Amino acid sequence: MNLADIKRLIEIFNNSQIAKLSLREDNFELKLDKSYAPTAPATPATPPPLPSTPLAQEVSTNTASATPTPSAPTPPATKSGDFITSPMVGTFYHRPSPEAAPYVAVGDTVKKGQTIGIIEAMKIMNEIEAEFDCKILSIETDDGQPVEYGSNLIKVEKL
Repeated sequence: MNLADIKRLIEIFNNSQIAKLSLREDNFELKLDKSYAPTAPATPATPPPLPSTPLAQEVSTNTASATPTPSAPTPPATKSGDFITSPMVGTFYHRPSPEAAPYVAVGDTVKKGQTIGIIEAMKIMNEIEAEFDCKILSIETDDGQPVEYGSNLIKVEKL
């Protein structure tokens, strides 16, 4: 199969309703998949043209652009009281599986070391345990909600 044949095959594939195509011929293999979306552009982006301004203005422009944007995530508001907080970034779950009962509910008394939920991080389920004996006052995080390090998960009263 030569380059012209491959280009023609790709053109036909792109103009068809076929989602995936796999072709093998002797020691040559070609796989085409329309569902694959690259995360970076295939061609390098050209840099924007440099403004014709004095060097001092360029430096102040660069330092201004280095400041964080207001759209950056902000940490959750601090509330008074005792909380069990997230020890890592991930997704918090109240129960071991969707059909199972939650680990804890409002009003429950929890012993030190008892599991209060799970945080999924990088496809690993990490059990979150109470660090002290306590009573559950409120559950601050919804099931399946993304959490950051230090996010309040459960409001408690120490016993």
